[in-house]
Amino acid sequence: MKRSDFLKTLSLLPLTANSMNIAEFNSFTANLPLTQRMPVLFVGHGSPMNAIETNGFTKTWEDLGKRLPTPKAVLVVSAHWLTRGTHVTAMEAPKKINDFGGFPRALSESTYPAKGNPQLAGEIKDIIKSTNVGLDHDWGLDHGAWSVLKQMYPDANIPVLQLSIDYYKPASYHYDLAKQLSALRDKGVLILGSGNMVHNLRMVAFDKMNEPNFGFDWAKEANGLFKKYISDGNHQALFDYEKLGEAVKLAVPTPDHYYPLIYTLALQDKKDNLSFFNDQLQAGSLSMTSVMIGGV
Repeated sequence: MKRSDFLKTLSLLPLTANSMNIAEFNSFTANLPLTQRMPVLFVGHGSPMNAIETNGFTKTWEDLGKRLPTPKAVLVVSAHWLTRGTHVTAMEAPKKINDFGGFPRALSESTYPAKGNPQLAGEIKDIIKSTNVGLDHDWGLDHGAWSVLKQMYPDANIPVLQLSIDYYKPASYHYDLAKQLSALRDKGVLILGSGNMVHNLRMVAFDKMNEPNFGFDWAKEANGLFKKYISDGNHQALFDYEKLGEAVKLAVPTPDHYYPLIYTLALQDKKDNLSFFNDQLQAGSLSMTSVMIGGV
């Protein structure tokens, strides 16, 4: 049987609670032939309006969706799902969460009806050994996920799950947890961290929002430091970001938008190439700088 025919047959199998339990599913997927190893992305998601606008950032997301291997599922670690403990969405049809205010009605009325994947959620729960992962049926997809994926995969035909960020744990904890997700790359899962390296909303220059690559000096300095340590593979320095000086303290006043980067870096192998994209500052105090590990 050709590989394409095998995968087509696999997609027709009734993987339901009545036909196959999680343990059987995990055993089954463990014996599947490996797909092309998926890249890992950290995406600076910026304004929710990027979901419905066309600009340089969104054109790059659209291009990535066309160039990268088509994933079997996407697992998003979003800056906008902060919890006590770690949870993964496990519903069949996650709702779109409009977790913002003051934006045009068209943004709230836009849709992204991607399916979930309860079986994969169960597998993620099982492969993470460092903590007990909760299976969540209430959250859905926040704008850290759907605003990017709406541009990458506009047909919403790829299952999407979210993994929450335990906001009470340090960067090293998230790094160690993320390493346990590595096997998912070989099973066709695209892991995507969604946040912003430089993210200080209190200092946004709204009058400079449309000025290309406008950044305050401290934002430029912090963004440059982050890129240097990422390129050098010095992840320890990135754990200890609070020790990197005043510019970084201004860039990361709270770690919610920074932690998704840590998840992405944890999944880098020695053989993986690394590249930056959408490498621009915005409105003075935001950075859209994004990272691709592996891939094209």
